[in-house]
Amino acid sequence: MLSIRREDLEAREHQILSPEAAFSDQSKGRAIAEEPDQYRTCYQCDRDRILHSKSFRRLAHKTQVFLAPEGDHYRTRLIHTLEVSQIARSIARPLGLNEDLTEAIALGHDLGHTPFGHIGEKALSHAISLYRGMDPEASENERIFAHNQQSARIVEYLEKDGQGLNLSHEVIDGIRCHSGNLRAETAEGRIVAISDRIAYVTHDIDDAKRAGLLSEEYLPTEAREVLGNSSPERIENMVHDIVSESSRVGDIKMTDSMWGAMMTMRAFLFANLYASGDAKYEEPKAYDLIIELFDYFVNHLDEVPAEYKCHDFDHPEIQVADYVSGMTDRYATRVFEDLRLPCSWGKRRYVK
Repeated sequence: MLSIRREDLEAREHQILSPEAAFSDQSKGRAIAEEPDQYRTCYQCDRDRILHSKSFRRLAHKTQVFLAPEGDHYRTRLIHTLEVSQIARSIARPLGLNEDLTEAIALGHDLGHTPFGHIGEKALSHAISLYRGMDPEASENERIFAHNQQSARIVEYLEKDGQGLNLSHEVIDGIRCHSGNLRAETAEGRIVAISDRIAYVTHDIDDAKRAGLLSEEYLPTEAREVLGNSSPERIENMVHDIVSESSRVGDIKMTDSMWGAMMTMRAFLFANLYASGDAKYEEPKAYDLIIELFDYFVNHLDEVPAEYKCHDFDHPEIQVADYVSGMTDRYATRVFEDLRLPCSWGKRRYVK
């Protein structure tokens, strides 16, 4: 039986990929040098390390939009991550870019998300600001805790009991630069950034429709005319648009009309789903819960697991933020209940 070695895969990349691709044998490498794997490229190893990490498994129990949804078909942060990966690979493949790098970045991009979604991110930013004596309402302090930076921090420092995953430079860069105004160094990283937006704009509509909070007819007409009238149609149209436009301009781009329609739909979701409405009813409680957990553990550092205290010895607020942000929705709730609510004698407290 044929045995295909890493060198064969690297040579094949140069035969079939675009000159704009990030080639595995031209990676800027890892922070700590390692012997290359016999059969996997560096990006394939990175993908596997992320997939087998504790942080990745915890995404199964972290909020996407709906807090701890009871229905089996609502997206969690893990399902969102897998959908981003599928969309990103569907763009990378016809553009002749590195699918392995694209997949690794996509699988790792949301590892740093807090319990309860973006509201947890806001709560930790608020808590850290107060701890440092800063104004939590000041615009420059609103993203002291940012999930994209935390995702990079997890793979660099926190995973494997504080050792980190020692991923390739290009994967870490793509993870860090998938949101906000940051621009990834590689085309593969830029694909993940735009695929993230495609995924949540389409599947959050799908979940909101399932919950009875939105209907197709309620969505902006002008955006639907460009994007399509269903989630599968919208994803297909945006993917095809990106592949065509990126081929034309030599960078990862949508046409102006498609980008404008996606941003119109995104703005609609922020106004009607993300920032208000029934889906957000429980968020104030989640916000207060995160603040309470932060305040408790910053005053009881001895109860923070050792793996979160391997770094930033002079910044207990960072150690506590690392711990609290890594919690799942249900674990954060259980810890809060154990700390704040009375329980029967002999009942075991939360497991660290």
